[in-house]
Amino acid sequence: MINENIIKQIKDYAELNNVPIMMDDSMSYIMKYIKDNHVKSILEVGTAIGYSAIMMCSVDPNVFITTIERDEKRYLEALKNIKKTKLEDRIQLIYNDALEVKVEDNYDLIIIDAAKAQNQKFFERFEKNLNPYGTIITDNMGFHGLVMQESDEIKSRNLRQLVRKVKDYKEFLEKNIRYETTFLDIGDGLAISRKL
Repeated sequence: MINENIIKQIKDYAELNNVPIMMDDSMSYIMKYIKDNHVKSILEVGTAIGYSAIMMCSVDPNVFITTIERDEKRYLEALKNIKKTKLEDRIQLIYNDALEVKVEDNYDLIIIDAAKAQNQKFFERFEKNLNPYGTIITDNMGFHGLVMQESDEIKSRNLRQLVRKVKDYKEFLEKNIRYETTFLDIGDGLAISRKL
């Protein structure tokens, strides 16, 4: 079992330093998904400070994770947290831009939780690494409730473009006949795309 104090420290650090980590509801759903579907190998795009990777590892001692982070400060914090939880042998941390990483292995589950504007690129880049009947889960599909708003209600042009990209990605998933995607109103919105 992972020390609750360490988890609390990680969550407190995230809050203090404005590091976006997965919401509790989403994390609980994914942990249950891992358990129910006997997931053993996970590729995570967007480590942040290692919180979700550590939580996913806590589900089962046979879970192994490869996780990618491009922000140096967050990467170093994640390394520290993974060491603290003694999970170095089960979490492989890659410091790089996910769109430039060559990943050879295959995985039961891929988690996309990085730059929202790149979701579709991440999906297309890593789907070749998904095992048959594997699943790709994308977080933040609701984008803090902004996806449900009319675009003229969103003042910032950059934010409007970002919301548009999340909406386009949702449409891409809906039309993708190789996957069956379910959208869940959990946390900040999850897309569960199962490979057919």
